[in-house]
Amino acid sequence: MSVRVAKTAGFCFGVSRAVEMVEKAAGEGRHVVTLGPIIHNRHVVDKFRTLGVEVIDTPDQARPGDTVIIRSHGVAKAVYRKLEEQGVEVIDATCPFVKRIHGIVEQAEREGRLALIIGTASHPEVEGIAGWCGQCRVFESKEALQDWTNSHADSKNLAICMVCQTTSTEFLWKSCVDFAKKQFTNLKIFDTICKATECRQNEAAELSQSCQAMVVVGDPKSSNTGRLAMICREHCEHVFLVDNAAELRAEDFCGVSDVGITAGASTPAWIIKEVNKTMSELTNVEAVQEENFAELLEQSIKTLNTGDKVKGIVTAIGNTEVQVDLGAKHAGYIPYDEVSTDPSVKPEDMLKVGDEIEVFVVRVNDQEGTVQLSKKKLDGLKVWDDMAAWVENKVTVEGQITEENKGGLVANVKGIRVFIPASQSGIAKGGDMAGMVGKTVQMKITEVNRARRRVIGSIRAVNAEARKAAQEKIWSEIEVGKKYHGVVKSMTSYGAFVDIGGVDGMVHVSELSWNRIKTPADVVKVGDEIDVYVISFDTEKHKISLGYKTAEMNPWNQFMTNYAVGDVVDAKIVKLMTFGAFAEIIPGVDGLIHISQIADRRIGKPEDVLSEGQEVKVKINDIDAENKRISLSIRALLEESEEDAE
Repeated sequence: MSVRVAKTAGFCFGVSRAVEMVEKAAGEGRHVVTLGPIIHNRHVVDKFRTLGVEVIDTPDQARPGDTVIIRSHGVAKAVYRKLEEQGVEVIDATCPFVKRIHGIVEQAEREGRLALIIGTASHPEVEGIAGWCGQCRVFESKEALQDWTNSHADSKNLAICMVCQTTSTEFLWKSCVDFAKKQFTNLKIFDTICKATECRQNEAAELSQSCQAMVVVGDPKSSNTGRLAMICREHCEHVFLVDNAAELRAEDFCGVSDVGITAGASTPAWIIKEVNKTMSELTNVEAVQEENFAELLEQSIKTLNTGDKVKGIVTAIGNTEVQVDLGAKHAGYIPYDEVSTDPSVKPEDMLKVGDEIEVFVVRVNDQEGTVQLSKKKLDGLKVWDDMAAWVENKVTVEGQITEENKGGLVANVKGIRVFIPASQSGIAKGGDMAGMVGKTVQMKITEVNRARRRVIGSIRAVNAEARKAAQEKIWSEIEVGKKYHGVVKSMTSYGAFVDIGGVDGMVHVSELSWNRIKTPADVVKVGDEIDVYVISFDTEKHKISLGYKTAEMNPWNQFMTNYAVGDVVDAKIVKLMTFGAFAEIIPGVDGLIHISQIADRRIGKPEDVLSEGQEVKVKINDIDAENKRISLSIRALLEESEEDAE
């Protein structure tokens, strides 16, 4: 017969922490009392009783001078106030994971949310959680949750906050979550199942599937132990829940060749060891898996120091911190501002429950049993190694400009301060350096001095590289007539230079407009984005001639499209001659009003009736498309008016 012991059997770090707090306080000669049994295990409670530790049931039973220890299950907010009124010293051994749930439901009450707690209503942990919010509902099954929603017609629109007892089963929690997501429109979900509990339950399930018999060790009053037994019974026919080794009977294991042992979170290692030893004696097993107890003992005494690099499992992502199981007696947490060097990144976008991560130990608090961790600091240390490789391999990296100074710009690249000299900023001398602050840019790391924590970067190097690549692309694909979207870079008296993506081409002044213009500035200005096309190019001399005006922009084409003989239009007198007057119909298109067509009487000269700049109505008498000439008449309109009057 073989006997296998689950690696996760026994104390979780929350229980281990609480037990250590009691031992320490009792060893200091204080009069120690625990508010309720410190854990659900009579053997541990009896052991503490021999050390003078009493158990009280209510805060009223505490006397001045007592040191009251709050057990790992936690208590309601009102209990803290009552103990304060009693004038006693309080040591809070509430599991940090449970403490986090208190904060969640308290915040939910401030937000006007109803807290839904998935767990056993009579369990001390659930009673304590309920005491941190004004209103809540506790559900022990998905069916109970469904019944409540069916009996409350307005429940769908309620603002809901949903948490679970840390020792709840994963199946119960997920089934309730799936239902809640479909039922509630304003829902916040917090997966507060303790990772250690989940791992213990998963391992119990796996072990019970491969063993002919299972021994679950723990106090029968412990719900945690009871759940383990229930999970084992789902996969194994022979499951025995024992309080200690004395309850084992050899006849229960006749014909069994494989036995698995697991234990609840409140079961001390020495009881598990006795059970394993007794099972080995009952079944004549020579090889006892002592290494599991060595691992348990290692976990219970494992110490962490500031500056350590450790690995852990993400167990929860809260509103302000990420919980990490370090496999030790301390509860690890990463404040949100220590998750990433990029403040815009959300922790839930980087991490998920179950991820294994490496972190840096910032601070160890043995009294509270917590460890402050930082992923950002560890990532920062690794970035320095990356920086050296980036310089050698000329890698382009991304960073955010955080400030401007007289020497240049400062950027944040993965948490490292990178200085970019003004000459390497990519901005022309006298340009707007301050306008770069807050922007994300591409750069090359050109120099790294780790000892002096000095890093130099260059945006210009990236721009030059990109410009070179763009130039090569343009020259390989350029052809007459090809269109480009460009930016006006500079102007001269004879034209404008346009950047078409790394290469400058010139638009001659005659190609800017169909109208007569004095300078290019009459049409464009530096910085304008315009569409141009290639008229000609010389690859050897690297010269490109561009055009801006198009057939669609030709005023004569516009006129021919929109006007016809017989139309009456508004025109402006632009020039007076001895034989008549020229009138502008649209910009760039003029028509002639012959002197005989200016009035319905004989006149000596056009200026007797008209003046430059005057707005007049004219009729289009004739259009000579071949010679682009238009004949206009004011007289025709006057005569038509007289006929209408008759």
